Amino acid sequence: MATIDLHFHSNASDGALPPAEVVTRAAGRGATLVALTDHDCTRGLADARAAASGCGVDFLNGVEVSVTWSGKHTIHIVGLGIDPDHPALSAGLKSIRDGRTGRAKAMSDALAALGIDGAFDGAMALCDNTEMIGRTHFARFLVNAGHVKDVKSVFRKFLTPGKPGYVPHIWAGLADAVGWIRAAGGMAVIAHPGRYDFGRTLTERLILDFKDAGGEGIEVASGSHSLDDRHKYALIARQYGLFSSAGSDFHAPGEGGRDVGMTEDLPPICRPAWEALQERVVRARPL
Repeated sequence: MATIDLHFHSNASDGALPPAEVVTRAAGRGATLVALTDHDCTRGLADARAAASGCGVDFLNGVEVSVTWSGKHTIHIVGLGIDPDHPALSAGLKSIRDGRTGRAKAMSDALAALGIDGAFDGAMALCDNTEMIGRTHFARFLVNAGHVKDVKSVFRKFLTPGKPGYVPHIWAGLADAVGWIRAAGGMAVIAHPGRYDFGRTLTERLILDFKDAGGEGIEVASGSHSLDDRHKYALIARQYGLFSSAGSDFHAPGEGGRDVGMTEDLPPICRPAWEALQERVVRARPL
């Protein structure tokens, strides 16, 4: 197991724990380098960074940007080592957040048509940052209200494409998202590629478009990746000259996946993303 986790969430977006608490949890599990990567916002970074320093853990500023690729596919791009105050990044992320409330109301209407009332208010009540309302908040509402047994089941039954509570949305363009990250001094990384269920041809198209936009990395080790996935994306990273990253994608205790703070080791053929980001690491300890 590696003591590095460069992809997890706090309640600044759709995680359950405050930024300082989730970093402290990672440190308690042995982490030595972490990056908070909340969806489409950077508001939790200052608290997370301070907590990392107090725990003796090195820190990278991060974000996870929601992207619509090829007109219809939702993918996520992690930005590592960013300047969270860069104007282009800040404006771009705000433009994404501005569309979330309208989508949430449409999701609530879709659930009401199924006989599930009060979903918008219930999901909003679970948001610490109401700008960031999203599917995970609806999933937690549905579990708390007794409609479904757990969050994973909610997504499977209601909130993924083709299911009755899912509402499609146009997020940022791939080139825009990568451009914001690069302008802010960061490295753009394709998040959890094993979750996209793309075939070989579509995966190749995504990677080529990503590289053309200036993208540099791909998550090889992810909380949602199997051993076969790690080997597959390690080979893809080598083939296309991408750096390899690792992250738990932790959201909340007990919601499935891997806990925060440690990740599976990268295969030996990988070039770790963090080795290329040394100048962007906020160090808790001198070199």
